[in-house]
Amino acid sequence: MNKEQLQRIQSGKGFIAALDQSGGSTPKALRNYGISEDRYSTDEEMFNLVHEMRTRIMKSPAFDSKYILGAILFENTMERKIDDRYTADYLWEKKGIVPFLKVDKGLDELKDGVQLMKPIPHLEDLLKRAKEHRIFGTKMRSVIKEANPVGIKKIVEQQFEIAKQIMAAGLVPIIEPEIDIYSPDKAKSEKIMKEEFFHHLAELDQDAKVMFKLSLPSEDNFFKDLLEDPRVVRIVALSGGYSRDEANEILARNKGIIASFSRALTEGLNVHQTDKEFNETLEKAVLAIYEASIQ
Repeated sequence: MNKEQLQRIQSGKGFIAALDQSGGSTPKALRNYGISEDRYSTDEEMFNLVHEMRTRIMKSPAFDSKYILGAILFENTMERKIDDRYTADYLWEKKGIVPFLKVDKGLDELKDGVQLMKPIPHLEDLLKRAKEHRIFGTKMRSVIKEANPVGIKKIVEQQFEIAKQIMAAGLVPIIEPEIDIYSPDKAKSEKIMKEEFFHHLAELDQDAKVMFKLSLPSEDNFFKDLLEDPRVVRIVALSGGYSRDEANEILARNKGIIASFSRALTEGLNVHQTDKEFNETLEKAVLAIYEASIQ
């Protein structure tokens, strides 16, 4: 593990940019950027276009380590280059931004009020390649729709089981059981989920390092006690369907939690913008998310 990167993620001021839209969510990300489906006919063409979008974001002067601690990449992005450097090397060596990798392969069908992760075939190989690309940590997402104790127990078990494999490979896992912000019993789900977190954290070695990426809580500072666990490197928040302004407002009330926004970060960016317009739009988003993250 890179100790300099660990220190930066653990105590640095700023947030983590989520640039990890995968195969299923890439068309929507491109549409939001002003590129419709008729602009590409193959996956390769689609991924070329989204890499161009991500490259434009990462090369922007607004994408600055003064405000951004880390960035989460999609596997396809990790294997591509920016200015003749692999993306993770470009981020760390040129920008001073810590690279993470999304490792999950999407969601399973809804059962017991939750959507577990689909199996992750060849995870060992992916983690090996991540280490070769000097990736610091990983991210994996599952979803909680209802306050079903059976389902939530399963979802947290699955996250920690895979997290142990990731830690064994020398990477820091971001555990992400997202709770649907529109769930009528969201607060109850949060309580069940947090209890499960503490149960599994207690089983880890004292020097284990994990992160959490969570929906913004219904009760301000609800995760304060989780932040205090020595095995928890950082807690980051997803925007989860809130507008950027809404997400920032809630985030600012939750001390110690920083943003890891995707859609809320890229809101307003468009392929047809001049570089000046693009950079100004991104800078506005970056500064607003940064301010909410350091409150």
